[in-house]
Formats: sequence, structure tokens, C-alpha cells
Amino acid sequence: MEMHMANFEYLDSLLKEFTVNGLPGCSCAVAKEGNTLFEGYHGYADIETQKPITRETVFRLYSMTKVVICTAAMMLYERGAFLLSDPIYDYIPEYRRRNVVDVQRNGGVSVREAKAPALIKHAFTMAVGLPYPYGDTPTAQAIREINDELEARFGKGMYSVVDEVKALAAAPAAFEAGSHFLYGYGHDIVAALIQVISGKSVWDFLREEIFEPLGMDNTGYRYFGDIRERMVSLYNRDNGEVNKIIDKRDHLHEPDAKLESGGAGLFSTIGDYLKFTQMLANGGIYSGRRIIGRKTIDLMRQNHLTRNQLRDFGGVYLAGYGYGLGVRTMMDIAAGGSNTSVGEFGWTGLLGTWASIDPSEGVSAVYMHQTLPSLEEYYHLRVRAAAYGGLK
Repeated sequence: MEMHMANFEYLDSLLKEFTVNGLPGCSCAVAKEGNTLFEGYHGYADIETQKPITRETVFRLYSMTKVVICTAAMMLYERGAFLLSDPIYDYIPEYRRRNVVDVQRNGGVSVREAKAPALIKHAFTMAVGLPYPYGDTPTAQAIREINDELEARFGKGMYSVVDEVKALAAAPAAFEAGSHFLYGYGHDIVAALIQVISGKSVWDFLREEIFEPLGMDNTGYRYFGDIRERMVSLYNRDNGEVNKIIDKRDHLHEPDAKLESGGAGLFSTIGDYLKFTQMLANGGIYSGRRIIGRKTIDLMRQNHLTRNQLRDFGGVYLAGYGYGLGVRTMMDIAAGGSNTSVGEFGWTGLLGTWASIDPSEGVSAVYMHQTLPSLEEYYHLRVRAAAYGGLK
């Protein structure tokens, strides 16, 4: 009988297979209770120059920014700075009077005043009804117009997240706050709340409260040091062809950019983000320093969606998961076909980044590649299976 291969050999073989079969490059690391169990770096950060993926390679996090932002905001929550039940307008007055889109059975559309205010918990749980500006819904169309007005007034990326969020309040929401789940600008509102409540820029708060205490020296919004040179190239994959493309948000990494988004925008390395996830996996403590309370993390990773909202959330990629305060959270390992634990949580980034945090095991795993499309269901669920399969 063949013995099971020890530890993470299967995970390493899987990463190699990814790069043989189409990915330019990828990397992954797994840690438990502050100790790194596995690191794997395969393929190229840039195909044309044959620059390899290494532990120094910097990746665009996109929506994995959200987990950092929500953690930062919950640090303010546990200091008594706000309650999840507070109306957003208590801190950003533009949200006091909001409109909502009504769609009639005959397809007609009207706009009316909202019946109830949007609460801070609705921003955390993507229930404010402000989607990203894609598609032909009245809300998405209004948000595109608002974004165009911001760029015309300030310049591309030259306005703050508070400016952005205040402007977005004018868009009619897609539904009454809290009635549905709709991915979008909720965590940008959370970032604006961090800035308004703390009196610091989002970057200053993240740097002082999370990045510096954790030693995350390669993480930020804007290029510094040699970050630009270490940033992985982005590739488009189409019908077997792999072509380098320019990321549409790279201008926000320029040193003079102002926008510090809550939903995307940070860059990091595998090692830096692993430190962050290990802190969350181990009760808010990393290398003896407490960043956030253990019970606050438990609140974050509790499912906060109603039965009706859960109908809006999911699909094969998120099977078994609910949604907490800015993170997917495992509710049913059988439904998810997942060898993680109930309460395992994390999130994903548009270009292929993924993180999984399992406090019951003290374990976290981080995986990164940078392609469009990212094919997250294919890659991430296989990495999840191999990463947790390697645990003793």
C-alpha cells in the first residue's frame, strides 16, 4: 500500500502543475501558530524577462484589501468608537436621506425615499445596495456618472475615499438597506468611517495599527522603495494565449495618488499577508503583540446574512460559506466539499489572490497569482484541499 506523501508535497506538486498548464507564476504559504509550515514559489513574475516568482514578489491584493479594512474598523469597534447598529449618517451625514430604486412587476422603474437608514453593519455585510459600476441597473448607471464627476473634478485617483463615499450617497440604492446581499462599495464606506472616526487617513491607521506592529514592510497603497520593480506582471489568458496587460488600477499606486480604497488597492507579499492571517488565526496575537481581540474576530467570522440574503450569496465557489463582517465564513463543510473547519474564513482578490484562516487549528494559508480571468474556482478550491490536507 502506498503511503500518503508527507506534509505539503502534494501542494507543491499542485503549484508546479499550475505553472506547467497555463499560469505564468504562483506562490503559496501555510502557517500554524506563528510557524511557517510551507512556502512554494513557482513560475515567473514576468515571462518576458524570465523574472522568477520569489518571496520578494509583490502582488496586487484587490479585494483581499477588504479583510484588512474590516479588521481595522473592528479594532475601532472594540474601543467603543461605534456600534454596528449605528446609522451611517451619524458619521457621514450625506447618508441621512437616501433614495431607493423600485422595480415594478411590469418592468417599470421608479425612485422613492428609503424607509429606513443604512446602518454600519449593512456596510460591513454588503447590504447597502451600492454595487460596483457594472451593468445596466439604474444604481450602477448612477454610480458610473458619479465616478465620472469625481474624476472630472479632482483628477483620476486624486480624491479621498471620504470624498468618494460622500458622493456615492447620491446614488439611489438598489434596495432597502439590509434586505439583500449585493457586492460593491460597502467596504469603501467602512474605510471612510475609519478615516472619519479615527481622524487619520486610512493609510496612516493601517500602517500604525496593523502593518508596523506586524512587520508588514512590503504592504501599502502607493509605491515606495523598490516595490514598483518587484510588482508581478499581470497577464490575460484567452484561448491558450497569455499576454501581458496593464492593470487598470495601477495608477492608484503612484506616489501622488490620493484614493485609499476600502474595497481594493493594497499590494503585499505572500509573507506579509501570511503574518496578517496568522494574527487572525491565533486570537489577534502575533509575535506576542495583540492587534485585535479574540472575541471580536469571532464576531467577524460569524455568519451575519439572513436566509433571504444567503440566496443572493454563494454559487459553487462559495458553497458552504456564509458571510460575516467582511469575510466569507464556513458554515457547512459538507455543502462546501471542504476539508477546513466550521468557522474557517477569508476572502479573495480579482486577479487570483486567496486567503484562508482557521482559528480552530491556528492555521492560515495564502495563495497568489495575477491573471485575468483568475479562474478562482479551479485554482483556489484545489489549493484549499491540498493546504489543509497537508496538516498533521
